[in-house]
Amino acid sequence: MDDRRRRFEVQVLPHLDAAHNFARWLAPVAADADDVLQEAVLRAFRAFDSLHVADVKAWLFAIVRNCHFTALKQRQRRAQVPLPEEHDANDGAALMADTPGPEEESIRSSEAHNLNELMRLLPAEYREVLVLRELEDLSYREIAEVAGVPIGTVMSRLARARRALKGQWMEQMQGTPRAVP
Repeated sequence: MDDRRRRFEVQVLPHLDAAHNFARWLAPVAADADDVLQEAVLRAFRAFDSLHVADVKAWLFAIVRNCHFTALKQRQRRAQVPLPEEHDANDGAALMADTPGPEEESIRSSEAHNLNELMRLLPAEYREVLVLRELEDLSYREIAEVAGVPIGTVMSRLARARRALKGQWMEQMQGTPRAVP
């Protein structure tokens, strides 16, 4: 194994799961997220020798983001609408467990599904910063690097995203019965 590949594996591959999670939040279809991640890893490997940043995770996330937007533009040009995958309709079913307290598990599953749906309703720039901060635990500086915007923009988008998500959640919870009949 050559030195370049070894360095790439040591520095980049530990962030692969986080990059896949980010791609999954950006792309609503799992197969699209997999394609975005595959393209991002290929681009990262090709550009690895020119890497001049200390934060490899933020660098990889920026590549994933760029690959996602490139793929999105290509799909829009082709005007194709991907068919939903079978398992996407039952996101909550995978969270069900055969343990005591099925009502509690059902409520938890429903809330997770609702949260996922509400996050998908957020504008892409809000969802992006929210996922990077709350799920991937990136700093504001790292998010600014990934998104290519100033830190102040990251902070305002994050505040707006949180406020919008909370408002949508509260609105939905007021109109939805919480008890299972």
